[in-house]
Amino acid sequence: MKRSIILTTALLGLFAGNSFAQSGKPVFVAPVGVQAYTFRSSMPKATIAVLDTIKSFGITEIEGQEPKGMPPEEFRKLCEERGISIPSIGAGYGDIVKDPGVVIKQAKTLGAKYVMVAWIPHGKEFTLEDAKKAVTDFNRVGQILAEAGLTFCYHNHGYEFGKYEDGTLFDYIAKNTNPKYVSFEIDLLWSFHGGQDPAALINKYPTRIKLMHLKDIRKGVANDLTGGTDTKNDVALGTGQINIPEVLKAARKAGVKHYFIEDESPSYATQIPVTIAYIKSLKY
Repeated sequence: MKRSIILTTALLGLFAGNSFAQSGKPVFVAPVGVQAYTFRSSMPKATIAVLDTIKSFGITEIEGQEPKGMPPEEFRKLCEERGISIPSIGAGYGDIVKDPGVVIKQAKTLGAKYVMVAWIPHGKEFTLEDAKKAVTDFNRVGQILAEAGLTFCYHNHGYEFGKYEDGTLFDYIAKNTNPKYVSFEIDLLWSFHGGQDPAALINKYPTRIKLMHLKDIRKGVANDLTGGTDTKNDVALGTGQINIPEVLKAARKAGVKHYFIEDESPSYATQIPVTIAYIKSLKY
């Protein structure tokens, strides 16, 4: 942990001299959050130690649910003792379609206001038929969640950006889902990897995007529609291919509610402080 603090201090000095760290007002003013999947290998085995580490990073929000075997009430209590809230949880597509009531109960127990689904089942390629089924399911489930006081969000994963008519299959989903019941969580890495400009995507759907996964992708990695890439291609924000300052400006203008760092890399422990230092260094 001492090493991470030293690294963060050094990086703050570095970013203070770059072209983004100007003398204006800060671009990023929201609470810093993290996706629990980042700690998928350590959270189940050492929950308290992981939460203490998250707190030490200055992170005050988590997206995700309790580790397997731990009651949700206990996980929420452990988080609250460290000043960490749980505004959003994830749910499997099949689980939420089959029994949204179970997901609603879990979300409310954890104190979450948002429920996101991050994967639409499909074959080798994501097709129009897959998108049509998702639209039907999302509209139904989204209404049930809305009536329970929760917001349903679909988290893009890259494969939805295959071409359809004059846009993409993601556009088809956005156009055909009811804005009252279906919102979105934009994942920066998967948007970019699917061939999109994340800032332009936010500007296109400013009222629909409520949540964000803060992720960057290694320079030189080619885009495709697979929805997958080596976890080592997750890099600290500001060191990859994505224009993070423009993304954060668009997100702030659009009123994105919560931002969660999701770093799937084996180097997440050293990369998270770099990401936090970078986004906090950005000025208008």
